[in-house]
Amino acid sequence: MSENNPSSTPYSESLLVHFCRAEQLRAEALRLPALDLNRRQLCDLEGLLSRAFYPLNGFLCQADYERVLQEMRLTDGSVWPLPICLDVSEAFAAKLEPGSRVALNDGEGFLLAVLTVSDIWQPDKKAEAEAVYGTSEPERHPGVQVLFTQVKDWYLGGTLEGLTLPIHYDFQEFRLTPAETSRRFMQQGWRRVLGFHTKEYLHCAHREMVLAAARTAGSAIFLQPAVGLDHPGSREHYTHVHCYQEFVRQFPASMIQLGIIPLAERLAGPREALWHALIRKNYGCSHFMVAADHGDPFADSDAELFYPRGAAQRLAASLAEEIGIEMVPEQAMGYAEDRACYVRLDKADGEAVKSISSKELKRRLEWGLEIPEWFSFPGVVAELRRSFPPRSRQGFTVFFTGLSGSGKSTIAKALMVRLMEMRSRPVTLLDGDIVRKNLSSELTFSKEHRNLNITRIGYVASEITKNGGIALCAPIAPYEEPRQENRRLISRYGGYIEVYVATPLEICEQRDRKGLYAKARAGLVKGVTGVSDPYIPPSHPEIVIDTSTMTPAEAVQDILLYLEEQGYVR
Repeated sequence: MSENNPSSTPYSESLLVHFCRAEQLRAEALRLPALDLNRRQLCDLEGLLSRAFYPLNGFLCQADYERVLQEMRLTDGSVWPLPICLDVSEAFAAKLEPGSRVALNDGEGFLLAVLTVSDIWQPDKKAEAEAVYGTSEPERHPGVQVLFTQVKDWYLGGTLEGLTLPIHYDFQEFRLTPAETSRRFMQQGWRRVLGFHTKEYLHCAHREMVLAAARTAGSAIFLQPAVGLDHPGSREHYTHVHCYQEFVRQFPASMIQLGIIPLAERLAGPREALWHALIRKNYGCSHFMVAADHGDPFADSDAELFYPRGAAQRLAASLAEEIGIEMVPEQAMGYAEDRACYVRLDKADGEAVKSISSKELKRRLEWGLEIPEWFSFPGVVAELRRSFPPRSRQGFTVFFTGLSGSGKSTIAKALMVRLMEMRSRPVTLLDGDIVRKNLSSELTFSKEHRNLNITRIGYVASEITKNGGIALCAPIAPYEEPRQENRRLISRYGGYIEVYVATPLEICEQRDRKGLYAKARAGLVKGVTGVSDPYIPPSHPEIVIDTSTMTPAEAVQDILLYLEEQGYVR
């Protein structure tokens, strides 16, 4: 929904109501259908209520949504590049009609706002993906993957009355609203402010890059990293902000302001960059720095960029005059050791320059190696080392998978004893039978419930790993998708080692300690993996073991050698 008065400023009206109206809304909300928002939706709601998403005064109606997809504009002609709609299930949408009012709560059921619904529709997600991302293939773009798998199938549009912004208990001094930042800029006499968006750790080269851009713009600096979708329990969330605080200390205090923004990024390339520019305009910035790969899902990785390099800069520059914020191109820098200074890579003229990639930095942290002073600041390095200790002090998970009778549990128990002998970390065994009895007793052996069981094991293992312990998991885990999801989850907190116990089915049947295979062959039970249910071998396990050709002690020795080689044990 767009503002009727395009000349109004983001601060002339608030979507947060007066406290008297708030009391009326709380009483009304008791009788309204209620929706508990997920973290992505909460980020969008906060952007709307705080006016970071000005000129929107609620979730897009269908007409605005369709014009945004086609032209990157609202129906009143205002530039707006991305759809901001409230997604709901078909069952929830069926309860509503235009004019309905919905109570919007946080994850704990605390009332944040009331939505007056103007439109209810089922979007064409394929068309949305093509328009916003440039592809409708989930495997090619993580934003499309989220759209198809996490965003629900019906959209609501309508205006908002906010009672309060979503509640945060961390870093409150940096969670500034657009009105607050604009007021601070005015108080400091900053008429020209360069906005800098990031979600990466920042080092010496970034300081030189930002200073060069600020000199070009003749501006102060507003560093506003995105901290949107990390779980509040994620160590990276806190590490990022502490590192940004250390980074800001490398500037004169009178020329930089740190703020953080809870933003559910879409990774939509050029459209993303334009969205970020509009948001920084609303925060009071006159200039915005845009990278050549800004908003690309594969920026800062070894993968090929999805969007053409420089496309984000060109789009932001083409609309700069209309939206009222000037685009400043980000200029990557490297360290010229011979001259002991940083130089722009595009002006190095063949001069040897040094840098350290994110991947190399991670390797140096994992192995406790030196991080050169020319690359990063001591305070930033200290924060990184505090949160990412060497592998020998990290938690890790060893995840065994294989058929029943393959030897998983026997090897896991023997490995547990060897690791406990080392006394370096607490060790927890999550054996398949133990978990089924104590954590998943109500589950059946359907594919859905098998996957849920593996997800539960992965969650427990991630908590153990996050807190510096060792988790040994030994379920059958017959399907690749939940195994990969566990890898993604646990790898955020420490090591993940997948062990495929590839003992042949005929050997497992000969052992058949539980009598499962005999009952399955006799038709007495169904859903037995390897007989009436499939087992999908892991695609890229770290270790493959066949207990028909080696003893459990030999298998444990192979695993310990791998853990030592990778630095997890000494």
